[in-house]
Amino acid sequence: MELKLILESILFSAQKPLSLAELRSCMKEAPEHVEEALPKELAAPKVSAMEEALALLQQDYDSLGRSYRLACVAGSWQFVSIPEVAPWVKALVGHRPRPPRLSQAALETLAIIAYRQPLTRAEGEQIRGVAIDGVLKMLLERGLVEQAGRAEVLGRPMTFRTTELFLEYFGLKDLDDLPAADELRRIPVETPPPLTSEDEESPAEPELSLTATDDEPIPHQGEAQEDPEESEDTDEVEEFVDDDDDDDGDWEEDDEGDAGEEEEDPSDALVEPESSEEKA
Repeated sequence: MELKLILESILFSAQKPLSLAELRSCMKEAPEHVEEALPKELAAPKVSAMEEALALLQQDYDSLGRSYRLACVAGSWQFVSIPEVAPWVKALVGHRPRPPRLSQAALETLAIIAYRQPLTRAEGEQIRGVAIDGVLKMLLERGLVEQAGRAEVLGRPMTFRTTELFLEYFGLKDLDDLPAADELRRIPVETPPPLTSEDEESPAEPELSLTATDDEPIPHQGEAQEDPEESEDTDEVEEFVDDDDDDDGDWEEDDEGDAGEEEEDPSDALVEPESSEEKA
């Protein structure tokens, strides 16, 4: 019995995406359900052997031209239908509820965090040029961003990073799958001086509260936050997910900013995918 066939049967029977660790755990429990001893390469396969088998299995499905394929999203493997058959799959399962689309401000903030993580709120505001409190709260609530601990600088501000749900939302295997956006990584930001022994006892910057207040309401999901000082941006980052929606796939460009001076738009690095793939 080939390792890739065993992995194929496990993934085909699974009700959810499985990581390499989960697949290996299943393989190690298999000897309990058979009378004869299994070969070591099948009872406790090496991770490298499993990765190779999954890659071969993925190539097999791609070359066969089937209506579904093997995909790795956020480090977990699953069978998904190809986008071309989405209309017929939707006719069977119906339209599943989808979270509200992210606003332009949310996409820009999320792109900055993705490419510069971990970073503080102040660093994100320096890059965007506007306050990001409300947008950051919404991204935290939706689980696309999480707190990553306090920075070892004066004031010990909280840092933020993207989550596994972020990878799943944009269909990425890992952060290395992000499209090239060198400009976002090179934008200079001012950081506070490092902590000294005298600063360790000073109070840390308060954590970002997720509770809305009368003065600072959390924007509704999908609702754009007003940014009166946003500068004009250009599209320099290649989109990595095709948007099939003819109605709401395009974002309106901001007309404000300095004429003649062009900067990279952080939101161009992230484009929300359409739900064209369904789990097979």
